[in-house]
Amino acid sequence: MIMAAPTDGFTAVNLVRPNNFQLHKPYDQPAQNRYSGATLSPSCKAVQPNLAQKCEFRYSFTSSFSYHRMHKFRGYDYTSGVWQFEGHFVVPSGTTGACIFQVFGAGNGQATTLQLRVYGGNLMIYNSQTIASNIYGKWFKLNVIHDVGNSRVTVFLDDEQKAVVSGRGPSTFYFKYGVYVQEGSSNYMQSDWFGIRVLRR
Repeated sequence: MIMAAPTDGFTAVNLVRPNNFQLHKPYDQPAQNRYSGATLSPSCKAVQPNLAQKCEFRYSFTSSFSYHRMHKFRGYDYTSGVWQFEGHFVVPSGTTGACIFQVFGAGNGQATTLQLRVYGGNLMIYNSQTIASNIYGKWFKLNVIHDVGNSRVTVFLDDEQKAVVSGRGPSTFYFKYGVYVQEGSSNYMQSDWFGIRVLRR
């Protein structure tokens, strides 16, 4: 029996540089220091003073992230419908305490509906549910489907369903990927990505 691909029935949205790109990076670093595996020390700053260290993008096509950087998609924020993120990623050995993907937005005073984090080579939903072990140095295809109306998020790795989690209330949502510091983080964190798409149904 041939299983349907996660993207069946979805249509990719048009993504244009730079309109759909927003880099979240330490406020004391120029953008050119945030790409292609650049090594940055743990002294790099947050997006704004007094905030947690991170670097995030709202969208990119092919990127390598080191130490607190994420892509944040811009122009495709959503409050309803069924939306999907697709991308291929690898996390090098030693990266831990890092969020590499988010469905940003949630109700009830929470910031995110989903986070995928790396702890000790395990890929986890937040810091509780392990969906893959021994991931260091291996490429994976990630698909995340957010069905807003049914308050449901489904996570696939290499086209295999790994988890279904409940939503966290109404909000304005968008996808993010890269590296974002969590508890117990390593001094250097990196995730490499390619083949990024956003789709909707």
